[in-house]
Amino acid sequence: MTDNIFQAVTEDPDEQPPLSPALMFVLAILVGIFGGFGSIIFKGIIAFVQNLFFHGTFSLHFTPDVHIDPAFLGPWVILVPVVGAVVVTWITRSVAPEARGHGVPEVMNAIHYHDGDIRPITVLAKALASAVSIGTGGSVGREGPIIQIGSAFGSSLGQIWHMPPRQKVVLVGAGAAAGIAATFNAPLGGLAFAIELMLVSVSAQNVALVASATVTATYIGRLYSGIGPSFEIPRVDMFTDHVLGSFQLLLCVPLALLIGAAAAWFVHAIYWFEDRFDELISNDYLRHMTGMLILGLLIYAFARYTGEYYVAGVGYATILDVLHGLLTDPAFLLLLFLGKLLATSLTLGSGASGGVFSPSLFLGATLGAAFADFCTLVIPGLEVNHVIFTIAGMAGMVGASTSAVVTAIVMTFEQTRDYSAILPIITVVALAYVVRTRITTESIYTLKLARRGLDLPQGLTAAMTSTREAHDIMNTDYQCIEYDELAEWLPGHIPGQNGQYTIITQQGQLYGVLQEELRYTQHEQSLDELIVTDFNMVEPATRWPVLMRVIKSSDKDVTLVTYGPFAQDLAGVITSAEITRAVRDAAELME
Repeated sequence: MTDNIFQAVTEDPDEQPPLSPALMFVLAILVGIFGGFGSIIFKGIIAFVQNLFFHGTFSLHFTPDVHIDPAFLGPWVILVPVVGAVVVTWITRSVAPEARGHGVPEVMNAIHYHDGDIRPITVLAKALASAVSIGTGGSVGREGPIIQIGSAFGSSLGQIWHMPPRQKVVLVGAGAAAGIAATFNAPLGGLAFAIELMLVSVSAQNVALVASATVTATYIGRLYSGIGPSFEIPRVDMFTDHVLGSFQLLLCVPLALLIGAAAAWFVHAIYWFEDRFDELISNDYLRHMTGMLILGLLIYAFARYTGEYYVAGVGYATILDVLHGLLTDPAFLLLLFLGKLLATSLTLGSGASGGVFSPSLFLGATLGAAFADFCTLVIPGLEVNHVIFTIAGMAGMVGASTSAVVTAIVMTFEQTRDYSAILPIITVVALAYVVRTRITTESIYTLKLARRGLDLPQGLTAAMTSTREAHDIMNTDYQCIEYDELAEWLPGHIPGQNGQYTIITQQGQLYGVLQEELRYTQHEQSLDELIVTDFNMVEPATRWPVLMRVIKSSDKDVTLVTYGPFAQDLAGVITSAEITRAVRDAAELME
């Protein structure tokens, strides 16, 4: 028998040492640069596809806040989404299957289950597939794709520099935040999104790294989009008449109930259509082409009878029409809501690539405006503010459907730059989120993963165990026996009588731990077979994250907490029982 050499772990056992904060800052800036220019290039590709298919021209000019002009193809515009479906399906089948769908769930899956690893090819595949989906009339948004594109670039940098997973995840979150910030000219919204949904650990350093990426991306994005908000709206002052303003604030409560129920409907509608398409059509090409053919008929019907495509593409032009008071008929607004819900469900449910943020804004705007205009009609003399309820509806739908409550509040304010609506925004977002969670616990992002059997935290959950150290977790109920005395001691030994664990020493040095369960199930074992001699040794001050990485990397069942190699140095024992107890105690402080 050989003596154990004392090598108690005091440092992080990650295979790769962490990068310096200075280098991480430089990499975050690179992520921001890519996010900014990536957003510009992505918009250019969308413009090229849209101008080619709807106007028959080669142009990179993109004006999402202006309605698409009637297509030169006339009624044959019905087939434009079908052609796009063929291209998108080829990309998602042949290049990167993860490019299908709205992107954010795949990023969350990579963060929580794959150490932040995303294939680099995802950048190209997602950009092309989403640009074709949007450019050919698919009812999806730009934010999901740019989140996945930016995150994939951040992940690629992390893989190139061989950093620990915890640092790689920060760059993934920075990429997501940079993409959102550049796309919507909303640096605070991008930062909030990363904190709420992407970052596993929120610290001052991680937030600073993400913030640097969002600032860089926003500055670059403004070179293309300008410095103005996404939606220019007439300025309103809700509380000029305090009594009237207070009454309208109370009306936000029923609006929030309506938005929350609609958000739950939206969450499940996409996956309901996905299930129906999967059941009816097994071929990927035929499935997506069928969905896009129905969409083509829908957008042509809108163009034929209303003069605009309305529900095609990102839908910003329609949102602006609602905000500017050009669309005020409650019945027509509800028709737009139902049309967009159907169009988005058809697009994503049949296999397209694109985001859900812009459709959420559209749905919230039309439903909020319809509610306001309906109240104005049924309550004589009360002028319910159309713009404020539209903005509150937008924020409420985003927050309720995605579970990104803070992001919805901050980003809607950044997109409109009107602080007068902040109280209705907060009220509707908070109550709508509560209503949606009462109807369905999963958000539009987490439901996709829950259907695969993958559980994810929704929003920030404080990891109380991360503040604990080995001496807080260890079990001190043990006894020590010399190896030479073990043969005589075992026959009369009663497990647990003098301690839960029996530590075996040899000449005073730690040698192993007695396997009590093995002794009492297999009576003819040799002494050496009854002792676990392969164990970890850590110091009492070892932090929880380091302890977990020690156990994971070594794949050993027993960890001795000790100051040195001798029996008198031993402080305690940690096994799966102690870890389970620590997690259980921490869970009592969480929801």
